[in-house]
Order: sequence, then C-alpha cells, then structure tokens
Amino acid sequence: AGTRRGSMSAWGQHRVHGAPRDPGVAPTAGWVVGRGRRQAGSAPVTAAPTLALLLRDLHDGFSWVVILGNALAGGWATAAHRLEALRTRALWWYIVAAQLTIFAQVAMGVGLVSGQGIEPPQFHLFYGFVAIITVGILYSYRSTSAWVRQHQYLVYGLGSFFLMGLSIRALLVGAR
Repeated sequence: AGTRRGSMSAWGQHRVHGAPRDPGVAPTAGWVVGRGRRQAGSAPVTAAPTLALLLRDLHDGFSWVVILGNALAGGWATAAHRLEALRTRALWWYIVAAQLTIFAQVAMGVGLVSGQGIEPPQFHLFYGFVAIITVGILYSYRSTSAWVRQHQYLVYGLGSFFLMGLSIRALLVGAR
C-alpha cells in the first residue's frame, strides 16, 4: 500500500487504466498517488507522473476558485438587480472571468482523463459539461426578450449561483 493524503481524495480513489485495485499505487512503477512519493524499493519518480500529480492537484484546488468565483458573481449580480450603484462594467468583466474558470477547470479535467487515463465518476464529467452548456445558455438568453433584458442582472446572478451549485456537486461526486 502506498501513502495517501487527505487532499488527494478527489482523484486518488479512482482507477487508472491498467492500475492495480489499490488506490495508493499508480500504474507506472516508481510513483505513488500522493504527492509523488516513492515506495521502498521502487524506481525514481519520473517527470510524467509528477506532471499528472501536478495537474490533478491543480484541478482539485482550482475547483474552489470556480465555486467561490461564481458565488461572488452570483451575489454581486443579484444585488445589482436591486441596487443600481452596483451595475458597473466591472461586474460584467467579473462574471466573464468567473465563467471562464469553468472552461479552464473542464480543460484540466479533460487533460487528466485523456492524457493520464484517469477514470472519474461519470456524473463528475456530466456536471462539468452541463456547466459549460449553462454558460452558453446564459449568454444566448441575454437578448432574447424584453423581460430578460429588464432582469438581466437577476438572470446572471441566479445563473452564477446555479453554476456554483453544479461545481459543488461535481466536487462532491468526484470525491467519492
């Protein structure tokens, strides 16, 4: 059995193609899931597994940037629905930045699945791609009707909260 730390729970429990059933041992000899530590008698850690661990850690940690970024965007936009002083150009730039974090997070996840052969739970992937589709739907509804134009801050606020919820759900499903 290899070493495993608590921060690795999101991806450390999933199987890698051809890997032994033990979640602490990686498929390539010489590296262990859990910060690239070696087992006794194993070969040195290579660059590819270290990169995989780095990408996985980045994906795990960046999930909180996505969650908190969309939570703040949702709060700001929902408050701007009531308070005109909050309706600034900076709000729209922040919403764009918060929604772009979703694309970055999904790109890292795709890199883990395709480049490293990691098999996450199916619903983890589902929530990630639903988040991307939601961003597209929010953008497309921007000029569809007079009601949406009149309530666009509320629409983007609630949409950002929905994206936050999808991200939390993806995090919880991925941690199983």
